[in-house]
Amino acid sequence: MDKEARCFRPMGHAKDYLPVPRNVCLSRIALTAVLALALAGCSRRGEIDATGGIVAVRSACPVAAVPAYTGDITLFNPANSTDASAIDVVANITDLRSTCADGAQFYTEATFTVNARRSDASAARQVTLPYYSAVVRGGNAVVAKRVGQVTLNFAPGDYRASAQAKAASYVEKSSATLPADIQAKIVQKRKAGDADAAIDPFAQPDVKAALLRTSFELLVGFNLTQDQLRYNATR
Repeated sequence: MDKEARCFRPMGHAKDYLPVPRNVCLSRIALTAVLALALAGCSRRGEIDATGGIVAVRSACPVAAVPAYTGDITLFNPANSTDASAIDVVANITDLRSTCADGAQFYTEATFTVNARRSDASAARQVTLPYYSAVVRGGNAVVAKRVGQVTLNFAPGDYRASAQAKAASYVEKSSATLPADIQAKIVQKRKAGDADAAIDPFAQPDVKAALLRTSFELLVGFNLTQDQLRYNATR
């Protein structure tokens, strides 16, 4: 793990990786939501400031999201079948919410609900499902991962059950904060006629690289097997 990655508290073993196929982007979800910078002296999102620019806010806190194809899981009986008639339990993650505490580190806590449906409601049943939480940097670099479990209890005669679960992450503030020179380049006032008046600062390579380097996400999903992930991606 490189020097930058050591800024994170380990949340799992190095051998743990997200089961995502090569052609599936781990995080298509939230990168564009964090590309705008909080401008000094401006307090309201969407307002037009004195220079004619529109104020946007970039949060340094990790954005919580569920990656594509990992928000639901299907169990089969028998396990080696994927026929519709063999579907045993179907569960999905919903109502993902997160909070962020600002200190020496950014502590993000995400809570979510797992809703499940079973095919046979004849008896009481307990089902335990694995889920992961991962800290992702720059949209594609998994720097920490942890696997947890959520347990659902079906009462006799009930086809549905729900359970609550949570995940958390720590990110060093210094790693999630844009350098002062990059911030200055973004908020620099430009006048009509200036050589750089028509240049979009976000399009400059050093700014784009800094935004990616300081952008983090807390991703949550079911810890699927390759077969389960393939089923979700191709059904």
